[in-house]
Amino acid sequence: MIPLLAFLEACPGIGLFVSGVILLTVSTLLYTEQIATLSQILPLAFAGACLSDHLGFYIGRVFGPRLHQTAFAQKRKTEIAKSEAFILKYGTLSVLGGRLIPAVRSLVPMTIGISGTSRLKFSLVDLVACAIWAAGLGALVVGLESFLKL
Repeated sequence: MIPLLAFLEACPGIGLFVSGVILLTVSTLLYTEQIATLSQILPLAFAGACLSDHLGFYIGRVFGPRLHQTAFAQKRKTEIAKSEAFILKYGTLSVLGGRLIPAVRSLVPMTIGISGTSRLKFSLVDLVACAIWAAGLGALVVGLESFLKL
């Protein structure tokens, strides 16, 4: 369930409707009820996040600018414009920021794929971004557990 939730919250298109709060809630519940440990939860979330980001990147590379003409993109012009501006401003480092900003998380990898960024460069930066994101998830899970016990 953890990799699926991590995948869905960052999945191109679907991620706009699936909140990361669901993943955080499920992860916290599994951890506090001692059903799963952080060493089980975090690698699974990392894997789901990486798969989703790479799916978005390759969708962007394959379909490119044609995505802007779809009905889906027309309805989400604001979110797409935000992700494009973010990428123009920060370049490849936008992968790191995009992974940590829920509003554009599902759109940044796709937009980077459209931009023509190399596969290797994206993959390396995305692995680092997903590791930072997973560490943040772990900190929130442990922090929420501590908060709930007060």
